[in-house]
Amino acid sequence: MTRLSSSFFYTLREAPAEAVAISHKLLLRAGFIRPLAGTAGLYAYGPLMQRVLQKVGRIVREEMDATGAQEALFCQLQPAEIWRESGRWAVYTQDGTMFMLKDGQGEQAREYGLGPTHEEAVCDFVRAGLHSYKQLPFHLYQVQTKFRNEKRPRFGLMRGREFIMKDGYSFHATPESLGETYQAMYRAYTNMFRRCGLNFRAVEADSGAIGGSGSHEFMALCDIGEDTILYCDAAGYAANVEKAVSLVSDPEAIGPGSYAVKPTPGIRTVEQQAAMLGVPISRIVKNIVYVALYAEADPRPVLVLIRGDRQVNETKLKNRLDCLDVRLATEAELAAWVGVKPGFVGPDAPIAGVIRLADHSVDGLTDFSTGCNQDDVQCVWANWGENGLVLPEVTDLDTAQAGDRCHLAPEATLQSARGVELGHIFKLGAKYSRPMQVLFADETGELQPALMGCYGVGISRLPAAVVEQSHDNDGILWPIAIAPYQLVLVPANVAVEAQRQAAEELYGTLTAAGIDTLFDDRPERAGVKFKDADLIGIPLRVTLGRDLEAGLVEIKVRGGGEAQKVPLAEALVQVKGLIERLNSAQRSR
Repeated sequence: MTRLSSSFFYTLREAPAEAVAISHKLLLRAGFIRPLAGTAGLYAYGPLMQRVLQKVGRIVREEMDATGAQEALFCQLQPAEIWRESGRWAVYTQDGTMFMLKDGQGEQAREYGLGPTHEEAVCDFVRAGLHSYKQLPFHLYQVQTKFRNEKRPRFGLMRGREFIMKDGYSFHATPESLGETYQAMYRAYTNMFRRCGLNFRAVEADSGAIGGSGSHEFMALCDIGEDTILYCDAAGYAANVEKAVSLVSDPEAIGPGSYAVKPTPGIRTVEQQAAMLGVPISRIVKNIVYVALYAEADPRPVLVLIRGDRQVNETKLKNRLDCLDVRLATEAELAAWVGVKPGFVGPDAPIAGVIRLADHSVDGLTDFSTGCNQDDVQCVWANWGENGLVLPEVTDLDTAQAGDRCHLAPEATLQSARGVELGHIFKLGAKYSRPMQVLFADETGELQPALMGCYGVGISRLPAAVVEQSHDNDGILWPIAIAPYQLVLVPANVAVEAQRQAAEELYGTLTAAGIDTLFDDRPERAGVKFKDADLIGIPLRVTLGRDLEAGLVEIKVRGGGEAQKVPLAEALVQVKGLIERLNSAQRSR
């Protein structure tokens, strides 16, 4: 039972100036969250938000349990040695993602990290008790706080340093078994997000630092989203821009000519190069020098060849090189390695120890312009196999973009949307189980590493995504499944005994019927109560005012148009009907 007169409840007329995202503004104004000591990325969840999180968590648990997964709970404080076993301690500490601490001083102090994820922790738990293939498959999950040292925490709950996450880990004897659980989780995640009232897409995605052979992200579509999604409805294809592939258009035609070296003094861009030489940008080969960074090996130079009108996808490049990160070579490094400025490096640049890779966009390209390893000149009408130009290994390093042709339906083009990642599922394979010795005896008695899947949901991010999608000028529009309360009961004037008494009786009736009711029994003006109810987004409002003299109460659906007046005696029946209607509308989306 919740009465506002005895609750800690407040709302703000204006959001703090630092709030940019709609969800950030509304959740702050409505008192759902509050930053801890004004610190970006750290938020306390007020009673209203806690109720939302509990309802989201219940939906997530119901869908997880329906797949046969078992809930557990693993340590947030994790010793460095298990991360060193997997090889990720250097990855997460060098880039600053991990919050690190020690349990003492000097050489004997033990290092720890606050868990940004729990692959290592779950592997340590499982390996002590896994022995036989007969124990497989199984799936463990938890709902717990995670910690990541975000360099730019922003947009409120969208990107924070401390957040609530559901993460699950499945273990298997065969790829087929892993595939079955992966598909079961795909369906479970689809159910979760639909039940929470979200407009979302499942997209092919890069696995990032988690790794593995394949993954899908579940993206809530909204303008504030930091991820770009490319999709083709004709082919049923969707992917994060880091993963997306496309068919590159044919290069523009070019007139006849013969190989030559022409002066291009002072150029810095392909646009300047094209204008000076009178060639299409799509007939230029860019030669871009990167440096690949490895945990246990020296950095290596990498030369990437790509068409002038395309951009290198550095995520694809990093994955192809299997390195921690890549960066552009500096002008000083280029001068030392090749003796030229950026823009004049050639495909055959004599760089010691260089890895040479070509994007598909230059495979088969003819009569192109490119660098000659000499400042202020370019080669024109060049071709592979002539004048010492050799096409290196060809791979997909291109950044797909809206307007490209779809590789699955060439007659269609890719479209783009912005999205917020809500969930991510991975096929990890033996990436963690092999180095951490999570082994089982197969049917022949041979020891094998268990194959793993990993499945995450941003529990505390999800409500923010809902608010981004579902709000109006008056406040939040919560889907009824995750609203902090299904209904707010408002006596217009608690000083009027008839209103107060009738509201008390109706409150008892509603709560006895299992309807999640917020009773606004504050001695405030009706207009204040209505504004607060709209701001916090309760789906149904029942008001007892002057019409009570005629035996009527007012029922209004938040954001649903005009209020209806019904007899007080029929209020419970009407409310139940509206709740069922709202739930049905949500289920049918």
